[in-house]
Amino acid sequence: MSKILITCALTGSIHTPTMSPHLPVTADEIVEQGVAAAEAGAAILHLHARDPGTGKPSASPELFNAFLPRLKQGTGAVLNLTTGGSAVMTLEERLAAPKAAEPEMCSLNMGSMNFALYPMAARISEWEHDWEQPFLENSDDLIFKNTPRDIAHVLTEMGEKRGARFEFECYDVGHLYMLRHFVDRGLVSGPIFLQFVFGVLGGIGPDPENLDHMKRIADKLFGDSYQFSVLAAGRHQMPLATMAAAMGGHVRVGLEDSLTIARGTLARSNAEQVAKIRRIVEELGREPATPDEARAMLGLKGADRTAI
Repeated sequence: MSKILITCALTGSIHTPTMSPHLPVTADEIVEQGVAAAEAGAAILHLHARDPGTGKPSASPELFNAFLPRLKQGTGAVLNLTTGGSAVMTLEERLAAPKAAEPEMCSLNMGSMNFALYPMAARISEWEHDWEQPFLENSDDLIFKNTPRDIAHVLTEMGEKRGARFEFECYDVGHLYMLRHFVDRGLVSGPIFLQFVFGVLGGIGPDPENLDHMKRIADKLFGDSYQFSVLAAGRHQMPLATMAAAMGGHVRVGLEDSLTIARGTLARSNAEQVAKIRRIVEELGREPATPDEARAMLGLKGADRTAI
């Protein structure tokens, strides 16, 4: 059986507490759900932080530090910190916690893009916090800035200086070519871990043929020096993850990307989504990788070399 990496994105920069009571916000909730997700089969935990008072996405190293050591001790999982944070944060704000923690792994968005979340606002009738509605509605004028200069800065600060490796988040085909550019510049070397992202308005759509296309272009650009994973927003999460697993790729689930476990049914936890995709991939003949197997597959430096 070939090993498959299961990543769980616990809480994110997009979804709000109002949209699901099960989304972890406080440090205690993030730790509880992270431990359960790891026990369910997630080798990698992708992490954001939130202000526990407002639910607002936060780049505060103090908020990250409230859960990172506890997750390290309680799970043994690879802790993958966002460098994306939120589209309304500056790059230095987004890097504050990763620079302090020096993690084994970070996410890195491979291009600037429209990040249009405003259609979600029409589906919400009650708001818990006063920032939520205007944030979503105003995303019709929101650009998620990740210029080549920004990308080079993250590669230098987190990769060259701190030894982290990356989950390269590619929201469209052009992002693959941007990554190839940085390989050619000598700022990225293998093994490369691609995260194909489908279903965000402004990026590539959640169509099965788009996954085929992204895989073909990645093969052309990176040969056998890469591995790919798939995440898809909302109801497309499980179908495209299943397709990725059948193609020999890896998978990412979690409440950052989808709040449901089935159409119209909220997931009660991140672990519930991990358990579901684990059942699916095992039926396909794949075996979930352990955290240490993930470290070997991705060439990570090891948890003992972080500042967590």
